[in-house]
Amino acid sequence: MKIFYIKLLTLSCIALLIVTSCKKDETKVTIMAQPTPATLTSSANALVLRKADADKPAVTFNFTMPDFGYTAAVSNTLQIGVKGSGFDKAKELSFDAGVLTKMYTVSDFNALLNTMKLPTGASSNIEVRLKSQITGAAVDPIYSPVLTLSVNPYTLIVPAAFVYVPGDYQGWSPSSADSLISPTSNGIYEGVITYPAGGTFQFKITPAKNWDIAYGDAGAGKISATAGDNLTVQGAGSYKLTVDLNAMTIAKEALSWGVIGSATPGGWGNDTNMGYDNGKRIWNITVNLVPGEIKFRKNDSWDTNYGGSNGTLALGGSNIAIAEGGSYKVEMNLVTNTYTITKL
Repeated sequence: MKIFYIKLLTLSCIALLIVTSCKKDETKVTIMAQPTPATLTSSANALVLRKADADKPAVTFNFTMPDFGYTAAVSNTLQIGVKGSGFDKAKELSFDAGVLTKMYTVSDFNALLNTMKLPTGASSNIEVRLKSQITGAAVDPIYSPVLTLSVNPYTLIVPAAFVYVPGDYQGWSPSSADSLISPTSNGIYEGVITYPAGGTFQFKITPAKNWDIAYGDAGAGKISATAGDNLTVQGAGSYKLTVDLNAMTIAKEALSWGVIGSATPGGWGNDTNMGYDNGKRIWNITVNLVPGEIKFRKNDSWDTNYGGSNGTLALGGSNIAIAEGGSYKVEMNLVTNTYTITKL
């Protein structure tokens, strides 16, 4: 095995009265020429998925950390592709530091396989591997050995359900209010509502586009059709609302996503915020871009950001290049972990 050495020179100085002597100290950091990749295992290698088992575990992937020959911050990404595709347009899931396992429920794994356009009701093969790279270093990634799984997904066609959010932000009109969606009609609804400055930030929840039933604030995160008080958010901005009509609760979270980078109007200093389509569950914006690069950033902070390539998002991933200036439609789908950038 070849070993490379990098010399890190530090300067140690000893001062004695007015006489100073200095010497150089050397520290060697060893980098392996052939790093040891992670090992990846799966709890099953043949899966027949059934809608009746939607909430049950389908498969669990476990992996070890790779060894680059020295201590470094390493990011791991699970890649899932159609067998024989060479992981072109593979689905990717990035992990936070210290995470060494990923469990998919039947419902989640089936949804992922459906986005890969695999045949339903029949077996086909997928390949899975773990991509590991040193964070922030110009070192080529390394890959675990590839696992091959036989999968048989089912077709899931469930009509989505909606509730509506009339409020001060849109004139208290249920017929034109924005909606929250429950993709599987399980009684839990989510969406993003933007409240402009200058209003009262009050709203209610209605199960139909009328005032026949309206849920107000029952206190302590609860909602009720008999509560007289309106629901509120803290101030102007976009909020993710989660309404659970099984438990009669509501959760409110300040949430925004924007594009940032040398290609955007705000450069690397300021986000250009996107809007959210509750029906399609897609963040989007039409924006003028110049040649350069962009990333997607949550809540105007680098704590959570996405880059990517070939239309697939990657947590903390590479900048996305914009070759030509012009007007673009930019969409980010966090359900399928994909993005599109279309020149208009």
